[in-house]
Formats: sequence, C-alpha cells, structure tokens
Amino acid sequence: MEPKGAEPTRRVMESMPNGVPVPRHKMSTFASPLRAACRIRHKYLLMKRRRVSTEQREPGDGERPGVKGQECQGRGVRNRGKPPEHFTFDKVPPVRATRKRRSHKKRRVLYPNDSRKYLPEEKKSKAKHCLFLLSVIVFFQIYNAIENLDDNVLKYDLAGLEKTLKREVFGQAVAIDRVMDLLNDYLSTHSHNKPLVLSVNGPIGVGKSLLGRLLAKHFRSVLGDELVYQYYVLHHCPTDDNVTSCQQELQVVISEIVSRAEDEEKIPMLIFDEVELMQPALLDFLHNFLQPNQTNEFLNAVYILVSNHGQAEITKFVLHNASSGMTQQPAKSEELLFTVRSSLVHIHPLWNHADIVPFTLLQRHHILECFLEKMMAEGFYPDSAHLDKLAGELNYYSVGEHQFSVHGCKHVDSKMNLLH
Repeated sequence: MEPKGAEPTRRVMESMPNGVPVPRHKMSTFASPLRAACRIRHKYLLMKRRRVSTEQREPGDGERPGVKGQECQGRGVRNRGKPPEHFTFDKVPPVRATRKRRSHKKRRVLYPNDSRKYLPEEKKSKAKHCLFLLSVIVFFQIYNAIENLDDNVLKYDLAGLEKTLKREVFGQAVAIDRVMDLLNDYLSTHSHNKPLVLSVNGPIGVGKSLLGRLLAKHFRSVLGDELVYQYYVLHHCPTDDNVTSCQQELQVVISEIVSRAEDEEKIPMLIFDEVELMQPALLDFLHNFLQPNQTNEFLNAVYILVSNHGQAEITKFVLHNASSGMTQQPAKSEELLFTVRSSLVHIHPLWNHADIVPFTLLQRHHILECFLEKMMAEGFYPDSAHLDKLAGELNYYSVGEHQFSVHGCKHVDSKMNLLH
C-alpha cells in the first residue's frame, strides 16, 4: 500500500500508437512533442497509401500511374540547378540527332509452356524425287543427242575423207580444212533450215575438179550411187538450145535424189562442175533449189559448185601479198573472201547462199609434187634432176623468192605424155 496523496513509484507501461511499450516516467518529459510527431508520421503514411491506391485504380489516358508526377518532379529538380534563360539574338546551334545503335544480341526464341523446345521435323517432299527423275531424263536425252551427232559423223567417215584430200590435193591445206569444217558442222545433224552450198573457186590447175571427183568417190562409197550426182555442164547441157530440156532433166534428178535421201535419213551430195559455162537460165533454175523456204527434203542436201569465177581476184591477191607472208594462209583472209564473194554476186545472186572456198596459186614445190606422183603412177623412176627439168618448162609468176605456177598442174599430164 502506498500512502495517500503520494505519487506512485511503480512503473506504469503505456503503449504508443505503433504498439511499442514505453515507461511512463521517461515519457513524462517529452511526451507531448513525441506524440505529435508520431501522429504526423502516421497520417503521412496513410495519405501516401491512399494516394497510391487511387492512382492504381484510375490511371490517366494511355499513361502509367505515377509517371506524370515523376516527370513533373524530375523536371522541377532539373530546372532548379539551371540559371534563368534570357532572350538573345544568337543563333541556336543545331542539335545533332544521335542514332540508336542496333543491338547485335541474339533474340531468344520463346516457346509455349506446353510444348517441347526443339525444332520441327523436316518433312520429306515428293517433289524432290520428281525433280531428280526429271534431271535423269534430261541427262539421258542430252547424252543420246551427243551420241547421235557422233553416229552421223561416223556414218559419213569424214576423218577418212580428210586424209584422202590432204594426200591427193597439193597446196590447198587451208581450203581443205575449211571444206571439212563446213561438212562436219552440216552432217552432224539431219535437221536443217537451208541446204549447204560450197563454192570452190580459183585459177585453173589448182585442184578444184580433183576435189569434186574425190568427194564424189568418197560419198558414193558411204551413201551409194543413188545419192551422189555429178553434173558437168559441157556434157549435160552443152548448148543454149536445149536449156528447157536441161531444166526438166535436172528437176527430175534432184527431186528423186532428195526424196530417196529423206526416206533413208541421209544427206545427198550434188556436184556441179564447170559452172562458169552454165547458162543464166540454168543458174536461175538452180537458184530455186538453194532457197531456205522449201520442203524438208530439199533443205537436207549438199551442193558443190566448182568454177573458175573469181580467179583474177584470187591471183591478184596472192601476188600482191606474197612478200608479206600471206602465201601460207591466204584462204583464211577475210579480205580475200569478201573480194571473191563480191565478184561472184555480180555474176549471179545464187552465190549469196554459198560458202566461198578459194583455191590459191600453186608454188614450184607443189608442181614438183604433181610430177612426182604422176611419174610414180606411170612407172617412171623419180629422178630429181628430171623433175626439176620438167617443172622448169612451165610458166611461173615470180614475186621475190616465190614462184607461182600460171596454170598449176594443168599441163603436167601433157608433159608426161612426151616421155612415152
């Protein structure tokens, strides 16, 4: 028991607003200020919580809650440290816009939660098998086409023909190469849009008619006599009186040959010698068979035209270029081909459809080869001194160190007949 009127000595515990017990005798000195501060803090926290809850419930149009207040607050903080701006007449420097660098980080692939994290399986397409099959078919077609081209060339034995021509015809290696190239290109296939026309032109005695006879002999052996035709103007149509009958006869012969060749899937050869003696009416008639707008059987044919047309241009060209080294390959000269073609076209437009093969002048060593072959064929002993004596009896064009025969090997036979 404590005396009446005395202050209690025991410690009486009071609880603060936040529930923390505080001794009564310690709060007696600063109780009222502390309580006021606690109430103010408690009210501030309540107001802050209410404000946050209201902003979360009712955000602004397209704005996130609290963003506007933060922007205003940040703007005010930034403007506090800046001095007040005054108006001046100075130009404001342009502000360079900085480009944002693209991040090269690999983006993560997000998978749904209910699926496995692996790439989809590649499904086998049937189109690949079809594409492979189509490639195999195209390959076999190309292979068969190449084989057919080789079979066509082998059927005509052009390799053997080339060896024969180079062995029998002297001094015309370049012209023979041109003939073989044209024949190889044309005879490699059976489908053409125009016939092949070879015009063999040059001076007399250089081997033009010999070339025609060798071609006829070779193609008769591989095609047969029915598909090779030799036409000599002085023999088949010597005068102008029977031009009409010559045309009719030629029409029948050409039609039969090309029709037979079309049935046998072969290409015939028609050789016309002494074309310089052919009448203009007959040239016009022959010109109709060389046109591209004909039936298929007339397009698959080879025409050889042998003539002395253009011999003046060829002789002049060879003699003029003898000192400049053109004597080795004059037939390859584009200038010579153009000159000869121009002279032939003035004679008749038939030569517009022809490939020109110029035969050039023969030199002295070519004449010696002609005599040597003729003497061996006749059974004479090939004496070199005798050959030089026979070759010296012929006429030649002399250009520097070169000697070109005026008549080629034309008079070799007559000279050999004197030996008997």
